[in-house]
Amino acid sequence: MNSNSAGSVVERRKVVLERLRRLGEEIYEQLDKGIFPSIEMPSRSIENIYYDTKLRQYVLGDKRVRRSVRNIRHLRSFTQLIWAALFSYELTSQRKTSTLRDVYYSAQAYEMSFKDQQESNNIITDLETVLGFSREDFNIFPEERSAVFGDLTIRYTVPGYEGKTLNLTSHPDGVMIGPALTSAEFVETSADKVIAIEKGGLFTRFIEENVHKRFNAILVLTAGQAPRATRHFIRRLNRELKLPVYIFTDGDPWGMHIAMVIISGSANAAHLRDLTTPDAKWSGVWATDIVNYKLPTDPLDEIDIKRLYELQRDPRYQNDPLWQREINTFLKIRRKAEQEAFSRYGLTYIVDEYLPAKLEQTK
Repeated sequence: MNSNSAGSVVERRKVVLERLRRLGEEIYEQLDKGIFPSIEMPSRSIENIYYDTKLRQYVLGDKRVRRSVRNIRHLRSFTQLIWAALFSYELTSQRKTSTLRDVYYSAQAYEMSFKDQQESNNIITDLETVLGFSREDFNIFPEERSAVFGDLTIRYTVPGYEGKTLNLTSHPDGVMIGPALTSAEFVETSADKVIAIEKGGLFTRFIEENVHKRFNAILVLTAGQAPRATRHFIRRLNRELKLPVYIFTDGDPWGMHIAMVIISGSANAAHLRDLTTPDAKWSGVWATDIVNYKLPTDPLDEIDIKRLYELQRDPRYQNDPLWQREINTFLKIRRKAEQEAFSRYGLTYIVDEYLPAKLEQTK
């Protein structure tokens, strides 16, 4: 089973480089004409973000903003944005990668200053909006913390490793989902599903109990809220290999949100596509599981309750009775449970009993 992912990565890189080059040319042309340079981009304000029921994710509306050096209040952010574009062009053209933290410190080598990491991150997000591509497409990544394990053979496309293959069962702790893996070509798999897991302990337990063989699955550790590269990787597994995706999280409002971000993205990434897996299933831990399995629990605190009411109003949760049922059940029982709570019935109960039941229930 060959995919065209390697070719698409090369094509995307060409397009990104062309857009970065064109951005520089536009600034140069404005300066050459004696015009104060400016950049127009879609607005990321809350008023310009809405939920698209067809795409099943948040998107940006038609409102646009202009950043111009004519306005002294824009001068700092405009200069930072142009520097970020230059730095991204160097990374992409040289096929090198950088972390968000590296960007913050690298700016100092160019005598470009950011007051803190968040300001630097915001400028990178602005550049995404201008280019219409994610930061991963111009080789800027967050720190990796998620992993994958299962019978999937990939072929690397990164410099120095082009053409080399690796099976993702090769390391007992899983293979880190980093830039080299997310851009790799999918060669062959025997799996017929993907199981995404919030917690590292359960991911390790699933590997120990051979869940990848028993359930013919590729296991993905999200390590809490899945990083964008991981969400893109899950989407690729679903789209390119046609594998259904099942998501297992803690039984609390934050676990629900972890699942929903994989399914339909977030408002913060409304300017991007290719990060969502709309047909993925949240398979638990549900509030009703807490009741039905009589799990050990902790009380919901005020922040949990507030979050549940926010989810109840969120349009992403309103189109499926499952989400509303589970929110209402959480509000009724006022309790939450971790994935590890199933260990009250024995270390392998979650694999032997709960997992097969939930996979069947959420087909």
